[in-house]
Amino acid sequence: MLLVMMACSNDHREPLTVYSPHGREQLTLLERTFEAANPDIDVRWLDMGSQDILDRLRFEKPNPVADVWFGGPTPIYDRGVSEGVLEPYRPSWWQSVDSAGVGPNDLYWPVYRTPAVIAYNSDLVKAADAPKDWDDVLLPQWRDKILIRDPMASGTMRAILGLIIVRSLRATGDTAQGMAWLRRLDGQTRSYSLNPAILGQKMARGEGVVTLWDLPDMLIWQKQGMPFGYTFPSSGTVVIQDAIGIVKGSKHRRAAERFIEFVGGMDAQILTAEKNWRLPARRDLPLDRVPAWVADVERRMVTAPMDWQRLARDGSAWMRYWDQRVRGSGKARS
Repeated sequence: MLLVMMACSNDHREPLTVYSPHGREQLTLLERTFEAANPDIDVRWLDMGSQDILDRLRFEKPNPVADVWFGGPTPIYDRGVSEGVLEPYRPSWWQSVDSAGVGPNDLYWPVYRTPAVIAYNSDLVKAADAPKDWDDVLLPQWRDKILIRDPMASGTMRAILGLIIVRSLRATGDTAQGMAWLRRLDGQTRSYSLNPAILGQKMARGEGVVTLWDLPDMLIWQKQGMPFGYTFPSSGTVVIQDAIGIVKGSKHRRAAERFIEFVGGMDAQILTAEKNWRLPARRDLPLDRVPAWVADVERRMVTAPMDWQRLARDGSAWMRYWDQRVRGSGKARS
């Protein structure tokens, strides 16, 4: 205990606390790279789902613990804006990203684009037989063979479910068709996973053979040797603007600004594309430095039109209805 206390007392670095859903591998890489360039700052991160981050920031609002909120769809950030958990900052790279992903009054900024994909266990499903579009996952052959990340804690799944409901609103002016679609998906679903790691493990073991999830995790799992393939839905997929912002009341504001400058800087954008399969939000990266897979994704991916403002405004009510009235009801109605 004395040795630990002595070690702590000798560390005069400024602490920087980051809440993020981006996973241990990416957060560790960025922590070490950032600290090497900023030896006076000690990055401390906590990995959790996007919705969990917002819940925690709301709870800690009277006495903030975090300095940076790093990662999650912009609709969840918009809810954070409405609840006053962010404060403004305009990074030096602000003109290099799509203005559609920027928060009001500079409260958050996009750093990655995260496409959703339909993924499958390639040991158990042939590529030619895998679902090619959203409606394909409702076909009889996938009954009780689909695994889903629990949407209540996941910004990615909220965006996917939100796309289905927005499609319903565009087609009929109502959410009923979308909720009926999600009820049929619930009937196909074997289980809901508490976190992405459990989802990946179950898929690899063949407990389910199809899932709806984000591209970066699938590429990472492929690199780790897991038997996964994926397709971009032919009718268009939801592409999440993955954001970053400073927590209101941050006790280490200058360090938080330096971290945001770093994450959105060219070197870190290319680093995470190379090592963590993150699709950069910046549009000005030198083509000779960007990994080949980025160009391949841009070529193959069809982006579906999405009403992000509507999702930010009504998404919580949609998810409450889904949790109370749809989850667990699909099999009973099949």
